[in-house]
Amino acid sequence: QAHLAESGGGLVQAGGSLTLSCAASGRRFSIYSVGWFRQSPGKERQFVAAISPSGESTAYADSVKGRFTISRDNAENTVSLKMDSLKPEDTAVYSCATNPTRILHRVVIRDRRTYDAWGQGTQVTVSS
Repeated sequence: QAHLAESGGGLVQAGGSLTLSCAASGRRFSIYSVGWFRQSPGKERQFVAAISPSGESTAYADSVKGRFTISRDNAENTVSLKMDSLKPEDTAVYSCATNPTRILHRVVIRDRRTYDAWGQGTQVTVSS
């Protein structure tokens, strides 16, 4: 059974940077796409970014494009999310998840229902 664990969250001032990490175990990580989602109080979980199994393809929500960068290291079974130019509206719990799709289809990769394993999440708070 897959186990995902996020780390790297914390408190940062607006304009600052954080790098989140997602460590996976219990499955053949390199054949899965991985996505990052975030959820703030009273709101639905929303798509942030995704990366294909090989790492060659990536996808981003419009709200983070140009500021966030997703990458992966299949040898280490990790996926990272580097977040720059953070804004107060980026404040949320960030979770990683695996998706059995190998192609980052625009609709599929943004639908949280297509992901089959989730981590517990890590809190990111951006102060103004």
